[in-house]
Amino acid sequence: MKKLCLLAVVLFTAVTVQAQDVVKFAPLDASPVDISYFPNKAVKFKKTDTPNPVIKVTYARPSVKGRTIFGDIVKFGEVWRVGANENTEIKFYKDVTINGKKVPAGYYSLFAIPEKDKWTIIINKELDLWGGYAYDEKKDVVRVSVPVKNVSDVIEALSIAFTTKDSVANLVIGWDKTTVELPITVK
Repeated sequence: MKKLCLLAVVLFTAVTVQAQDVVKFAPLDASPVDISYFPNKAVKFKKTDTPNPVIKVTYARPSVKGRTIFGDIVKFGEVWRVGANENTEIKFYKDVTINGKKVPAGYYSLFAIPEKDKWTIIINKELDLWGGYAYDEKKDVVRVSVPVKNVSDVIEALSIAFTTKDSVANLVIGWDKTTVELPITVK
C-alpha cells in the first residue's frame, strides 16, 4: 500500500511539473498598465473611515524613449486612445459633471484629439477597443477643449494623476513635455 501511494505521488508530481513546462508566459509589455484613483490612494488605504474611490482610470503607459511624441508618434488632429494598446478606460463610481454636462456613474473610454496648443478630451460610451481605430463619435458622452501646458522636464512615461480644488478633481495627463487638465466636478 505504501508503494502504491508513493507511486501515485511520484506520478502526480511528474505530471504537474510537466504541465508547468507547457505554459509560455508573455514577456513584460513595453507599455505596462497602471491605474489612477481619485481621491488619490483611495483604494490603497481603504478603510471604513477613509473616502471610497470616486474615479478610476486604467491606462497603458508608453515611454518617450527619445522620440518626438506629439505631432509625430501621436498625430495632431487625430483621435488618440490616451495611452497604448487597449483604449484608456475611466470609471465614475457616482455621477459627475464635466463641462456643465452630467455624466452618469459607469465605465467609459477616454480619448483625446491633441493639437499643439489645445486638446479635445472625449468621454465615450464604447469599451474594450484596441486603440482608437474603431472610435465612434456618435458614442461620445462629452467633449471638452482644454489648453496645453508645456513643462520643462520630460515626463518619460505617460502619466495620469488627479489634483483637487474644492469639489473639482482635475484629471491631469502628462507625457513628454506636455500636460493637460480635465476638470471634473464631484459632489
